[in-house]
Amino acid sequence: MRGKKPCPDAAAGLLPPRPGLRNTDSKIFFLHETLNFCSTFWNATQESNDNGTRGRLSAGFVEALKAVVGSPHVSTAAVVREQHGHDESMHRCQPPDAVVWPQDAEQVGRLAALCYGQGVPIVPFGTGTGLEGGVCAVQGGVCINLTRMDRILELNPEDFSVVVEPGVTRKALNAHLRDRGLWFPVDPGADASLCGMAATGASGTNSVRYGTMRDNVLNLEVVLPSGQRLHTAGRGRRFRKSAAGYNLTGLFVGSEGTLGLITAATLRLHPVPEATVAATCAFPTVQAAVESTVHILQAAVPVARIEFLDEVMMDACNRHSKLNCCVAPTLFLEFHGSEQALAEQVERTEEIIRHNGGSHFSWAKEAEERSRLWAARHNAWYASLALRPGCKGYSTDVCVPISRLPEILVQTKEDLEAWRLTGTIVGHVGDGNFHCILLVDPEDPEELLRVQAFAEQLGRRALALHGTCTGEHGIGLGKRQLLLEEVGAVGVETMRRLKATLDPRGLMNPGKVL
Repeated sequence: MRGKKPCPDAAAGLLPPRPGLRNTDSKIFFLHETLNFCSTFWNATQESNDNGTRGRLSAGFVEALKAVVGSPHVSTAAVVREQHGHDESMHRCQPPDAVVWPQDAEQVGRLAALCYGQGVPIVPFGTGTGLEGGVCAVQGGVCINLTRMDRILELNPEDFSVVVEPGVTRKALNAHLRDRGLWFPVDPGADASLCGMAATGASGTNSVRYGTMRDNVLNLEVVLPSGQRLHTAGRGRRFRKSAAGYNLTGLFVGSEGTLGLITAATLRLHPVPEATVAATCAFPTVQAAVESTVHILQAAVPVARIEFLDEVMMDACNRHSKLNCCVAPTLFLEFHGSEQALAEQVERTEEIIRHNGGSHFSWAKEAEERSRLWAARHNAWYASLALRPGCKGYSTDVCVPISRLPEILVQTKEDLEAWRLTGTIVGHVGDGNFHCILLVDPEDPEELLRVQAFAEQLGRRALALHGTCTGEHGIGLGKRQLLLEEVGAVGVETMRRLKATLDPRGLMNPGKVL
């Protein structure tokens, strides 16, 4: 059988044990109380708001939508609406009343003004790859699907910048740049739209070196709820730094469609590195793997990617992607630079890893080998789902200071056993960000409650360690209470005032974030 190399002190089982809860009265009481809380909280986040237009769009209004974009670009068919009422998350489908496909920013502005003038909620839609219910139309309304706006508007190689419409995906952009010696490195795994990535403040496997979307967006064109068009850094500007006024670009990056519709993004590009090498290495314990990560970063090794996968995740990847890796806590690493620089980085990294008990090094220098390795990492979601066919996946997204990462990861592994949950752990540990991909039987409400309770507990543990409840997925529908606990009442009230200024009628993607 593939993927069964023996590893020192590493569990080789295909699935984690499912022991009972720890037999103490205090633990049982805690679990009971937390489940009760989560039942109330989860139900509250799933309920549709009674406001809005659910099922009440008039025929005249639908005709007005068609007058803007053309009849073929408007649909009220149930199957189409349902396709646009959910993302990859476990939040239940909440379809809009109509779906429209604008062709340009001028049409988006007219659609926004029409909806806003009639009090109709607006829900932006990209590729639907989000994990926090950001596209659920909790009040009905109009879903504006931006995928047909898919042009690369402007490329400035000497300035390392590009302007893209919202339908351009990460893979499409990098395919276009392939012969230019440039690339866009922010890589969340899914082939997400770049403007959608900006809207959620996405990051990914390369963020430890190249930063997140917040670091790589130079300017945005945004259609405000009123239909007005805003250029957050000024029309046509693509500078690397500015001290001119408030940071409007930063305001809209991560706003999750609650302040306006992003219709173009000016992005920062990077030169393709001269040489690249990737590697995997196994560890006897989770603690050893994560401490190696901390030591590599403390040694100022300019690693481009450093990803952690626990033994359950490695087993899933071996099965799903036909790898032959050790079933143990594992680091996936990648280095970028000149040949000489890579040799120095690799030597120093190997020294640190061996000091922490790492072994089973496997180096991938050829592009095909590296692609296969990172494809396996990016397919971690689907590999996890394959461990329990028929189950749904739920992903957590906490991020903590690097120094607290070993502590929270070890505790999380213990909690998975205590809560009797099956799940994998994978993450961008170079940033302190990791995900538990929890597998849930959709027909088992008690298990669903345990998953929600576990996620709430993990979010609060991250906050207690001076971290955040979401490193890259966003707040969406399910983390609004944790946002309040994270930024405080004054922080949330400030956000509410900003939204009220830009969206006084509360029609832009209602029910999300706040």
